Formats: sequence, structure tokens, C-alpha cells
Amino acid sequence: MTAQSWTFRWRGKRVSPLPYLLILPTLFFVVLFTLYPTTQVLRQSQLYFHPSRPDRSRLTDLNLPGIEEANRSIRGPYDVGMAYFVAMFDAGTAEGETFWLVLRNTLVYAAVTVPISMALAFGFALLVNRQVRRIGLARVALFYPTMLPMVSAATIWLFFFTPDYGLWNSALRLFGYSGPENWVINRDLALPALMIVAIWKDAGYFMIFYLAGLQNLPKEIYEAADLDGAGWLARTVRITLPLLRRTTLFVSVVALISSFQNID
Repeated sequence: MTAQSWTFRWRGKRVSPLPYLLILPTLFFVVLFTLYPTTQVLRQSQLYFHPSRPDRSRLTDLNLPGIEEANRSIRGPYDVGMAYFVAMFDAGTAEGETFWLVLRNTLVYAAVTVPISMALAFGFALLVNRQVRRIGLARVALFYPTMLPMVSAATIWLFFFTPDYGLWNSALRLFGYSGPENWVINRDLALPALMIVAIWKDAGYFMIFYLAGLQNLPKEIYEAADLDGAGWLARTVRITLPLLRRTTLFVSVVALISSFQNID
């Protein structure tokens, strides 16, 4: 069978169905495990399920007569439309208050961790982008926090944040701070503590992308800059950063997605 027999003409062009047949297995799994669960979640979010068999003689949370909702609950779930979403966006409800608090914390978390992680990653990449002896050890040391599981990282930083003998409070006492302060339990310090751990883990990961970008930059541009007498700062600002704008865009997108995935 030749490749010619696998093609057909559509709108005056010869089209091969083989590429579409090859993506069918992947498309099947995407529909089965992504699209279908997503639509079901959206549908279930519009249904009200009574937690138990309702009392026909009492009013319920839907402000319907007890017998009316009892009949509806027995027949099946009650469609409330977008009522749950309206309650979620209403700051006057308990659900809305929780939603806006979580959203605010997530935005603050992203606004702090993303630029700091990217700045440290770029600085680390500049630091290890050189051919000196044992520079590989420095690269591994900076990337090592990324390889640690979150459980191991949490155990390490729990020792830092321990109220009585933690290294963090011990260092603060050198500047006159009188503790102890529990960073993990205190609602004002829990988010900054989480930011510190996230920056520590993410900076080494983003460093790899910047390091790969730096090693692919043309050397001729830097040689010409040296001949013109450009200093290190001028070369970094006027040459390195503009040439790494695509890498910076990619890292920023990955960092934003990662930060918003931590909303839970």
C-alpha cells in the first residue's frame, strides 16, 4: 500500500488522514480524563444535595416549605444554577469571605515569590556560567533544593522555624529580637514563611533555564563589547538581558502557573 492511497482530496487539496488517526489515542485520553471530568465538575457544582432525608415539617436552607423540598430531595438533586458561585463571589457570605481571602493571599504570594525567584535565578546563572574548576559542584548545590521532595524541604525548614531553638529566631536575636515566635502557626507570619521556602526551592529550578540561555548566547557580541570598553554591568543590562527576553518570558509564565497552583 502506497502513501498515495492514504490521501483524499478536500477543497482541491490532497489531505492525508494519517496524522489525525495518530492523534486519536491521545485525544481519547484527553477527553476521558480532562474534558469529561471538567464538565462533570461544572455540572455537579450547580446541584444541591440534601445532607440527609429532610424533615417535611421544617423550613430548609433553600427557604422552601419542608414538604416541597422533601419531595424534590427524594426525587433527586435540586438544580440551583449559579447560586453557589454567586455566594462565592459575595464578600458578605462566609464562602465569599474565604474565597476573597484565599485569592488575596495567592496574589500576594505570586507577586512576591515570582520576581524574587527569577532575580535570584538570573544571578545564580551568571555566577555559575563560567569555566572554572569545580563549578559543577556550585551548580549542583544551587539546584539541589529543587530535587528535594516537599516533605524533606518542609522538615529542613521546620528546624529553621522552630520557636525555641530554630536557626531563624536565633539569628533574629542577634539583632535584638526577643522571641520565641512560631512562624508556622502565626497567621501574620505563615505566608512569609511559605514564601521563603518557595523561593528557596524555585530559584535553583529557574536557574537551569537561564543558564541554558546564557550558554547559547553568541560570544562575538561580548567580544565586540569588550573591545568597546563596556563593563560588566553594561554588558548585562544592554546585551544579556535583551537577548534572554524569550527565556525570561518562559520562566515568568512557568513561575506564575506554579505560584497559582499553590492556591490550596
